[in-house]
Formats: sequence, structure tokens, C-alpha cells
Amino acid sequence: MAVNLTAYRQVLSEIDHYRARLVAVSKIKPVSDILALYEAGQRIFGENYVQELVDKASQLPQDIQWHFIGHLQSNKVKYIASFVSMIHGVDSLKLLQEINKQAAKHNRAIDCLLQIHIATEETKFGLDEQELYQLLDQASGLPHVRMAGLMGMASNTDDEAQIHREFAGLKALHGHVKAKYFPDTGDFKELSTGMSGDYKIALEEGSTLVRIGSLLFGARNYV
Repeated sequence: MAVNLTAYRQVLSEIDHYRARLVAVSKIKPVSDILALYEAGQRIFGENYVQELVDKASQLPQDIQWHFIGHLQSNKVKYIASFVSMIHGVDSLKLLQEINKQAAKHNRAIDCLLQIHIATEETKFGLDEQELYQLLDQASGLPHVRMAGLMGMASNTDDEAQIHREFAGLKALHGHVKAKYFPDTGDFKELSTGMSGDYKIALEEGSTLVRIGSLLFGARNYV
């Protein structure tokens, strides 16, 4: 399936109302599809796999803002530290420290979102509230990491009320963290919630970044 530009424009009109931004999730999709969306005006793309991201970044325009949205292993940070714009799924102090170390080698700061476990499924990554506060208490002195906000994935359910509760809870947590740890900086402002199936609910509950793939690129064929 080719890129769905009609769906793309529809999503843009919806998120513009909330002053949110779109991360076009392009994992497993060819460079040609990314270029088609780029030519339509999209600049933020999300990838889940380090090697795929490195390969694509080398072939595509330099003004693309690459967001890493998958589970990132510490030993892979070095491959993307020179160019990645934002890392969505930071869920440990060890990973945060490694991002700081690798970003320092390139004399830059990398925007990071702390991933919070808000879903009922045990398979999803993320910190609970207590772990989040422990991490933040220990995360000072990392000048090459910019704490940009929180990220979460809702439960895979048809119960919209539950999804609303999960996203609303994360929004409230974001407010508490900002007030306690980042009261004097504008950097901690992002809330990355919502994907193709639940982004409208996420927008209603304060999302600033929605991660949408299949609506734009069609279903993925994993070989």
C-alpha cells in the first residue's frame, strides 16, 4: 500500500487543533515511502530498530528529525547519538547515563522521554511511579541529556474509558514531575501518547506527540 496522503492530512488537521505534533512511524517501511511523506511536508519520523534507523538516516534528507521509539539497548546508543533528535523510551538510569556519555562525544544534548508503564499488560516496558521518582532523584549531573517529558502506551483494549483513565493518569503524573523537578525550565513539556488506534483519545488527554504508522503507511508485513 502506498502512503495514504488523505489520512495524513486528516491527522494533521486533528492534531493541529490540539497543538500537538505527529511522529510518522516508518519502521519496516522503505525509504521511498518516507520520501513521499517528506515531500508532503512531514519532518518527524519514528523508528524502532537501530540498524534500520542508521541505514535510513544515511539515505534521506538531513533536516529529518529522527525519533527513536523502540526499546533501546545501552550498547546501541553510540550508533545513533550523533543525529537522533529524541529518544522516547528511556526506562532506566543506566540507559540515561549511556545516552549522556555518547551525546557528550558529539558535543550535543539529546531530548529524552521517560517511559512510564500505564497499561495492564505486563509485556510493555516502562517505569512505575516510584521507579520514576527514584530515577529522577539520581539523574542529576547529566548535561548532555535534556529531560523533555514522559511517554506511555495504553492497554490494548476496546474499553475507551480505561484508555482515557490511563492517559489522564499519565498527564497528571507529568504535571507532578514538572512541578517537583523542572519548575523553572520549559524543556519538560512533551507527553508522547497515542498511536493509530487511540491517538484521538490521547489528544483529548493532553498528548503533545502522537506516534502514528499504519494509518499513514498501511499495515506492516513482518518477514
